[in-house]
Amino acid sequence: MNVAPADAAVIPPTAMTLPKPNRPVVPSAVLGTLIFVVAEVMFFVGMISAFTISRSGAPAGTWPVPGQPTLPTDATMLPTVLLVLSGVVLLVGQVLHAKQKSLAKAFVLVAWLLGAAFVGLQGREWAQLLSAGLTLTSSRLGAFFYLIVGMHGVHAIGALGALGYAAFQLLRGSLKGGLFFGAQVFWYFVVLMWPIIYARVYF
Repeated sequence: MNVAPADAAVIPPTAMTLPKPNRPVVPSAVLGTLIFVVAEVMFFVGMISAFTISRSGAPAGTWPVPGQPTLPTDATMLPTVLLVLSGVVLLVGQVLHAKQKSLAKAFVLVAWLLGAAFVGLQGREWAQLLSAGLTLTSSRLGAFFYLIVGMHGVHAIGALGALGYAAFQLLRGSLKGGLFFGAQVFWYFVVLMWPIIYARVYF
């Protein structure tokens, strides 16, 4: 009969090292948003490329169609500045989130308000163009304009919803890092895509 030595260390079960659960390298909310953004970038690149090819192949004097309104390049400069400023303000809020959460709340809220102002001004622009005769079926310019700019508007509204939910959770003090970062990535995509659309479609 074997007897264990008296000085043998007895390791209690609770002291045994258990394997730690694996943590995802990238939070699922962030990974899903990144995949979505990459797919949407390809989608917008395809639409802008088709628009560029169609415009370059149009006979002289037919783009835009005579009698059709031209796109308001000057008036759209203001909402463009507001949207870019929104992205900058959100970036500052992101930096402050780790140090001064109370101040970060104000920056995130201001970023959301600037984004909402962009969407509102774009909606007013659409109403003016429609009343002037530029519709989805009036010309190729109208078709491309409402398709490209309209899809960006849909994404902007969706990103505003995500950013607004993140801001609400931030005000409650229950905002998770993955949710905040995912909302930021979505909003930065909307912000960075717009100057490209503005430069390629409006000019």
